[in-house]
Amino acid sequence: MTTDTQQPAPELPQPAAPTAPESEKTFLVTWILSLLLGFLGVDRFYLGKVGTGIVKLLTFGGFGIWYLIDLILVLTGAQKDKQGLTLAGYAQHKKIAWIVMGAIIALSLISSALGGGSETTSSEAPGISADQSADDAAEPVAEEPVEETASSQTWANDAFGTFTPITESGAGDNLITLPEGVTAAMVTATHDGDMNFVVNALNADNESTGDLLVNTIGSYSGVTVYGFNAFSDATSLQITADGSWSITIAPLSTAPGLAASGTGDAVYLYDGPAGKLTATHSGSMNFIVQEETNEAFSLGLLINDIGEYSGTVPLSSGPSVITIKADGAWTLAAE
Repeated sequence: MTTDTQQPAPELPQPAAPTAPESEKTFLVTWILSLLLGFLGVDRFYLGKVGTGIVKLLTFGGFGIWYLIDLILVLTGAQKDKQGLTLAGYAQHKKIAWIVMGAIIALSLISSALGGGSETTSSEAPGISADQSADDAAEPVAEEPVEETASSQTWANDAFGTFTPITESGAGDNLITLPEGVTAAMVTATHDGDMNFVVNALNADNESTGDLLVNTIGSYSGVTVYGFNAFSDATSLQITADGSWSITIAPLSTAPGLAASGTGDAVYLYDGPAGKLTATHSGSMNFIVQEETNEAFSLGLLINDIGEYSGTVPLSSGPSVITIKADGAWTLAAE
């Protein structure tokens, strides 16, 4: 008698767990772009996030904060492409990315430590004894006067150009050729008439650059500037007038230091620290105060009001040029 023994059924292979789809964009490229060009939003452009890339570009990486956040997201594998897919190659390359980042941070700390420790001060000049120092200290030394706007004058020449001042006068409409190689300059204007007096900057094609220096009716006397609000380089000034006028074009380095009070349009150099600007205006028309630092992300327009004004606004550090458009008396106090 035979007994049938049942053989165990063969085990069937288990199906492999489905893997999440990966992006065509790679972790390695995204990390390098985020590290080197993240301030310009290039990493987000690469991932297809054009909208946020433009915002990141215009804000210079969200003033550094957005740049750091995106870099951390990439390093931790949390950054996705536009379709929400995980970046390819994260598992293979994350270790080397973290090592490189650690090395960069370590080198930065070492460099900062060495730079801070290399500056040493000495209480006595070499070769001078303590007795000599005491004797010299007893005798007062007259200090040479230092011009307050010396550094801002050098900065203005480097930033906007320098040239020999130009003065022209006439009556009625005319054109004045501007100096070559100068991006911005100070314009002192007067008008003795009853109708429109307009000074407009033109480019090489005789089209407006967007700079309307003066636009008033009747007599005028003030100081303004061309080149700060222009869409193209100015090559001439167009004068529209019914009476006699005079125009003096001078380098911005010749502007005086910031005044505490005045009347009408004015241009000044500022060489102080960042702080607050308290201003008042007693006129009935526009009161506009601008600060030009020749940097991409300066404060720019500080005040834009009509009529009487009293207030305090933030002020960037110098060197800078401060322009005022006003029809009445004004005061400025930098703190």
